[in-house]
Amino acid sequence: MNTLQWILKTDVGPLYLVASEKGLRAIVWKKRPDPIAKSLDSDDPQVRILATAVRQLQEYFGGTRTAFDLPLDVDGTEFQRKVWGQLSRIPYGKTLSYSDVAKKIKNDKAVRAVGTANGRNPLSIVVPCHRVIAADGTLGGYAGGLDVKTRLLEIEKSGR
Repeated sequence: MNTLQWILKTDVGPLYLVASEKGLRAIVWKKRPDPIAKSLDSDDPQVRILATAVRQLQEYFGGTRTAFDLPLDVDGTEFQRKVWGQLSRIPYGKTLSYSDVAKKIKNDKAVRAVGTANGRNPLSIVVPCHRVIAADGTLGGYAGGLDVKTRLLEIEKSGR
């Protein structure tokens, strides 16, 4: 599978976007071994997907985008995909607890497994794992760091 990577500089640090011909595969906080696209001006399917993702993420950080519309091409277990699907339904500016997510996927006892799946989400921000917090209202963890999670939640609460 041919994948390409793009590095997007944001207010919360660099994001590493990876796309295949089918869709976005990752938005992560550390550089990946995938080749870096030379530009975002190409008809290659991966480049078109990267360019669309960059535009939508810039709109998100600019406060004008509250939902993403991107083709996704993500590997994960059936359980992970179910959790990630539920994360995608958390409204912009809202949060749920890990327990809430477990209940929504009709597996009340899977709170820890939900936390693990949340932590393995390869599509930060687009699949909004930053919107999941601990039941006591504390932030819990985040792959980009708690400062980034706090900033993302602030962006969503303020509309910028």
